[in-house]
Amino acid sequence: RSRHTGARTVRPWLLLAPALLVMGGLLLYPLVQVVVISLQDFGLRQLVSGRTSWVGFDNYVELLGDVDLWRTVLPNTVVFAVMAVALTVVVGTLVALLLACLRPFTRGVVTTAIMLAWAVPAVTGTYVWVFLFTPGDGLAVQALDALGLADAATTNPFASRFSFYTVAALNVVHHGFPFVALTVLAGLLTVPQEVTEAAIVDGAGAWRRFWSVTFPMLRPIFAVVTVLSTIWDFKVFTQIYLMPGGDGVNRDVLNLGTWSYVESFAQNRYGLGAAIAVVLTVLLLIITVGYLRLLFREEEL
Repeated sequence: RSRHTGARTVRPWLLLAPALLVMGGLLLYPLVQVVVISLQDFGLRQLVSGRTSWVGFDNYVELLGDVDLWRTVLPNTVVFAVMAVALTVVVGTLVALLLACLRPFTRGVVTTAIMLAWAVPAVTGTYVWVFLFTPGDGLAVQALDALGLADAATTNPFASRFSFYTVAALNVVHHGFPFVALTVLAGLLTVPQEVTEAAIVDGAGAWRRFWSVTFPMLRPIFAVVTVLSTIWDFKVFTQIYLMPGGDGVNRDVLNLGTWSYVESFAQNRYGLGAAIAVVLTVLLLIITVGYLRLLFREEEL
């Protein structure tokens, strides 16, 4: 019996071994290489000559001692990611609730329409938002001017941190909410109709039904979309780098992703850029593990 039990235990791992080896090679090897480069004084000279210059944790000491990290880059990264994740999940959930109320044909039409936002590449979507907020003659700037909220002749939405990241948040949320909407919709369609009808009979309103009936049943789905949105929004790069000033010209709007790129390829300091990438990865792991532990702890209670 023990022999058969051991075989049943080993067989699944043998079947998964090829896929795990491929994934390990594609994911672990680059990560290890980034860590190795972060421990070196790796610049253009080392890249050309192939010589290694180990400096230990000097890059990390320089990084953690940089005032820009604490005053600009880290706040930009964390605050933007928190706001973008919250807005993406909220908007996606509201759209999912709307889709769940529609008839099948109408739901299919609306779903196809919102999928277009997800299908558009991040580069194309970013240029569309830049066009809308172009200083002077951008459609969004002109609309704000017509409402008396801004002066089209003097307003530059990309000049300050707040307005820059407001536009970036609109871009990221617009691109990310379809994934949340469709995922939550799939969960909503599995909620037993009898449970919802019983809550209605008990006098529960729409808000109460959602928090007391729907949300607890869909907690694992909300965990998945929140974790994935957190990972995507913390390491967002394209939507920031392609906006005016996001490529390092305006250092007030740098986040960890763009800062790592600028230090690596604009300053030819690949060791410092790799150290920034490692810090970003560690930060993501801490946040993800912390959120999952909190979620599982609530389920145990």
